[in-house]
Amino acid sequence: MKQATLKLAAIMMIIGGTITTAKAQNIGDRINVVTTAVPMLRISPDARATAMGETGIATSADAYSNYWNLGKTPFATKQGSVGLSYTPWLSDLNLKDVYIASLAGYYKLDDVQALSLGLRYFSLGDIQFTDANGNSIGSNRPREFALDAGYSRKLGAKNGLGIGLRYISSNLATGPFNGVTYKTGSTVAGDIHFFHNGAKENGEGLNYGATLSNLGGKISYTDDNTQADFIPANLGLGAAYTKVFDADSKLSFALDINKLLVPTPDTGAVAAAQYRSTGVVSSWVKGLTSAPGGGAEKLKEFSVAIGGEYWYKDQFAFRAGYFMENKLKGDRNYATVGAGLKYSSIGINLAYIFPSGSGVTRNPLSNTLRFSLAFDIDKK
Repeated sequence: MKQATLKLAAIMMIIGGTITTAKAQNIGDRINVVTTAVPMLRISPDARATAMGETGIATSADAYSNYWNLGKTPFATKQGSVGLSYTPWLSDLNLKDVYIASLAGYYKLDDVQALSLGLRYFSLGDIQFTDANGNSIGSNRPREFALDAGYSRKLGAKNGLGIGLRYISSNLATGPFNGVTYKTGSTVAGDIHFFHNGAKENGEGLNYGATLSNLGGKISYTDDNTQADFIPANLGLGAAYTKVFDADSKLSFALDINKLLVPTPDTGAVAAAQYRSTGVVSSWVKGLTSAPGGGAEKLKEFSVAIGGEYWYKDQFAFRAGYFMENKLKGDRNYATVGAGLKYSSIGINLAYIFPSGSGVTRNPLSNTLRFSLAFDIDKK
């Protein structure tokens, strides 16, 4: 029963319709987290990016580029690549059946254009629901997945543009519970990604990019569409610089800045009704421009990730990074490390997230290892 209670608490934390604020004298000093449905889409899906503090917008292309920036895929050095990743979730609570798995890959049609595919799957294990008296009222196996398809091409010698389409399915509960009938929520979203490759032939130089991700409709878990939730539409900006020391060693530094394009919630019944009635396109604009606390609060909603990666002989990689978020907007602040090994066409990557925070601010991935495998395809 204890594990079931913990899992249920985890589900309630990720359902995007639940918004909690804390009272404060100054509206800009209260805890006011921007929440969405399917937050799985905001989780770094691969070990390399995770080890670098969850940076990936402007780093070099790999199998997971479609999750970060489709625009860099045509600049990949290999004909194609396929990646597999597995991450335990809430491992600190010893929940063995809660995990995130992903599959991703690309294939270059020629030197100008490429196709990409991806799948993310989030399992929350088996949940036994009970009422206030501890009586069973049903069970369910919550799960979410997103299926991606993308196309990208070079715009000249240095720039790349990618577009993606995503089908999202979220099954948190089905059937009647406490007088409400729940169903699987689903929607469709799109991505637009830009990448500038400023690196020289040896890989040294500055890359940068911009992404608009998860631009799609709301998602509803009941037949009452007025209670539909926003999905995590996001604006991302990134840059990465690589210094090549010699034929054997190179060092890269990356910086990503992200901002959810979702309205900031406000208190009161009228504000809640206005929040729910906001249209999809309007929500993107409000998510970028307005907040109850004005511009000062809006600036607090930007998250920052920094990371570094060192390669030796293109076979051994060492990585580290840090992710930062304002304490009033989620308070996710944690350090990451990782390593990579590449032999022939096979690559293995590991990432570790250091324990951070406590209670509701504790990172669900604290003290866990993430594993990724990559298989390169090269006609040469």
